[in-house]
Amino acid sequence: MPVLAKLTHVETKLMVREPGAVFSLLIPLFILLVFGGGISEGDTFLMPMAVSMALGLVGLYLLPTTLATYRERGVLRRLSVTPVSPGNLLTVQLLLQLVMAVATAALLLVVGVGFLGARAPGPLGFLLVFLLGTAAMFSVGLLIAALAPNGRAANGFGVLLYFPLAYLGGLMQPVEHMPDILAVVGRYTPMGALRQSLHELWNGGALEPLPLVTMAVYAVVLSLVAARSFRWE
Repeated sequence: MPVLAKLTHVETKLMVREPGAVFSLLIPLFILLVFGGGISEGDTFLMPMAVSMALGLVGLYLLPTTLATYRERGVLRRLSVTPVSPGNLLTVQLLLQLVMAVATAALLLVVGVGFLGARAPGPLGFLLVFLLGTAAMFSVGLLIAALAPNGRAANGFGVLLYFPLAYLGGLMQPVEHMPDILAVVGRYTPMGALRQSLHELWNGGALEPLPLVTMAVYAVVLSLVAARSFRWE
């Protein structure tokens, strides 16, 4: 079995056993099921909130905790003297986390649209927003992993950052119920830009360029900073 295929097989088994992966998958689904009893095709809050929450959990919690834990335990350092380079492990982890994000979003769409009666978003628009939103969330997670000294700290930083971003992004209450200044600030956060674009999709309107550009800027800038700051040991 090729090295990368074997590494992917091992990392997949480890992810399946990771409680955080189950947490990231089930929490948004649980919230959707609990509050989705009265959902309608005109609802533009619950589905964007659930999808944004899912991507945030994977990007801010699962990804940085895994990478920082590997560095803390010396896994990355030991891999540097084997045919499996640390870069290969990072690539496999990013792909697996992307698969996790795709699976979670797909499950939410199946339940929300197929069973609860929510409006189905346009597929091309959703794909664009999903990819940009995932890239933005992952870039934040990579920066956390680069700066955190260990897995526990990465976990704490991710959780600590998640809730303010979720509030500012309008995940905890509709934006129109937030103070004006916080609503404005929230539009320029990665989670706020993601939720806003998803809101536009579920509202049936055209995508505004500003949230898309905001997510792209976060993805590029934070990824570059994370790459320069990342320590393999």
